[in-house]
Amino acid sequence: MSMKDKGISVEEARAKNSSWAITYADLVTLLLTFFILLLVILNEEEKQIDRIINMLLNETYSELKKVESQYLKVTRETKGVKLTVSSGRLFKSMEAEVQASALPLLDQIGAIIRVSKLLHLDEDQKYNNFRERIRSFGKDLNIEIRCEGHTDGEQVPPNSKYDSNWDLSTARALNIVKYISNKFQIPEKEFSAMGYGEFRPVVAMDTVSQNLLAIKDANSKNRRVEIYLDAFLKTNVITQ
Repeated sequence: MSMKDKGISVEEARAKNSSWAITYADLVTLLLTFFILLLVILNEEEKQIDRIINMLLNETYSELKKVESQYLKVTRETKGVKLTVSSGRLFKSMEAEVQASALPLLDQIGAIIRVSKLLHLDEDQKYNNFRERIRSFGKDLNIEIRCEGHTDGEQVPPNSKYDSNWDLSTARALNIVKYISNKFQIPEKEFSAMGYGEFRPVVAMDTVSQNLLAIKDANSKNRRVEIYLDAFLKTNVITQ
């Protein structure tokens, strides 16, 4: 029986046959809208978490700023809170043992980091919801206290127990990490230590005039230890 015999026009038949496509397109549009809304919600959640992390970092930054001195500079960076300490205050030339005269300064730094809320979120019920929101993303809040050693370009003497400035700067960073961790009972897993030798100077020596005073000043700025306190989300690793 033809469509004419059934009393259905060609246009009506085409419309009837394509009705499923319209329904399918509506469904796809709804699903797409749903996923876009979901992404927007998740993105806003992550932004809120980042705001809280930055708020906590800012609190610690404010406390550390109070002990800033001619030997200690405290700045707020994208990598967290940065503390720059002059190596001349911390160590004797070409040595990695922390001088006794520098311990009060490290004690001030360690005491403030020790009571930072970032290290005690599990103990504060006020942040229960914050921790749950992080876990809902399948992530953990990772706290990092990173110590970086830097030297000037003067090479270590042949009789030194360190083979290079790289070794010297690494030993210095590690000794500071050990002192703060042991003295203030901060878990070792929160720390990392690394040395860059003379390879990341604050002042590039090729830009310094060949004036002995200018060279001495540049070397003094390049000999330093940088301590970073940072917090960021890390994907939760499930061990078998």
